[in-house]
Amino acid sequence: MTSGAILDVARDGIVVFLKVGGPLMVIALLVGFVISLFQALTQIQEQTLIFVPKIVAVFAAMLLFLPFMGDAMAGYMGRVAVRIATGG
Repeated sequence: MTSGAILDVARDGIVVFLKVGGPLMVIALLVGFVISLFQALTQIQEQTLIFVPKIVAVFAAMLLFLPFMGDAMAGYMGRVAVRIATGG
């Protein structure tokens, strides 16, 4: 396997990682921002208040995006398997 092929596989893996993890991270960021804004406006400084809504939102987003995430990972595995089978 040449260094170019290794870089292609690594680049493809990073893109798939961003496709799979990106939406969940953005949702967690937005929920955290909204909760932080709520805490600042109401002066409620409870540390555990941020975790439960964020966990629920990420779990709901994971259920929503699961077909897309599975398809992206399956496609990447298929491309890697073809490279392994053909020898590079």
